[in-house]
Amino acid sequence: MLLAFMVLSNTISYPQAKGQQGSGAMHVKYAGARSSAYGIRPFPSPEGWTNALKTMAGYFPGSTPVGIWIVGRLNGRSTGMTVEFPQPGDGVSYGPLFAFSETDKHEPFLSQFDSSGIRVFLQVEPGFADVDAAIDLVLNRYKHHPCVAGFGIDVEWFKNSKTDAPNAVVTDSLAKSWEARVKSHNQKYRLFVKHFRKEDLPPAYRGDLVFVDDSQQFSSLESFLAEYKDFADFFYPNMVMFQIGYRADKVWWQGVAAPIPQTLGQKLVAQTRQDCGIVWVDFTLRDVLPSSQNLRQSRRLDL
Repeated sequence: MLLAFMVLSNTISYPQAKGQQGSGAMHVKYAGARSSAYGIRPFPSPEGWTNALKTMAGYFPGSTPVGIWIVGRLNGRSTGMTVEFPQPGDGVSYGPLFAFSETDKHEPFLSQFDSSGIRVFLQVEPGFADVDAAIDLVLNRYKHHPCVAGFGIDVEWFKNSKTDAPNAVVTDSLAKSWEARVKSHNQKYRLFVKHFRKEDLPPAYRGDLVFVDDSQQFSSLESFLAEYKDFADFFYPNMVMFQIGYRADKVWWQGVAAPIPQTLGQKLVAQTRQDCGIVWVDFTLRDVLPSSQNLRQSRRLDL
């Protein structure tokens, strides 16, 4: 399939898919992409990310551009996490499960988003590091940014540091406690919990939580839709976000009508009763979204 990228005013404009602006688009609250240290290289500039996130939101009228923005990634060696900013000078000893960076990777991006109408959920992959400490570390560092919408925890890496090993399940009481910790920094913040198995997320507590499904390795578009419908229905009426676009699924998603993120998103929205978010994963971001603000000529991508 051939997808043409047209560059106007130093940005890439994507054709809007016809016949896909139904009423379901109205409950896409957020549309954007995930950012991680390991998902896309070279890493786009703040302007490039802004272009990608705003392009994604443009496919869903009324939505807000959003980043699921990983600021603390799993550290397999320590079984804790690497925080992508320097250790605060607060005199606190955070122990061996928190590794800090020499420089702050994220400050330029968040500053850019503050002035661009973009919202971000700051996410961690905690491993065996203390989640309450991670919440305070991250929000104390970045809560001065108006772009921050909340905090996220990838439960696949909660008390787990190995691929395909079991993680700890998030109980109702634990989810309630984490949410209270996040809201102690700002009552408007929301906590998301993410997993590809709904059984690993709180069974009954809902509060103001957002639930994120990052399932992949589907055999077809039909199985993809069935999984996400089941997830959304289980957590109704709370908002859900769908993290999509994995390489393992490109064999079938590359065949849907362009623009691909819009087509998949509209199919998800059509079967989802509550507010939702459509988030493209950074592994394949350059396959479907612009990631530079300064491309000088049109280019084409064969999918």
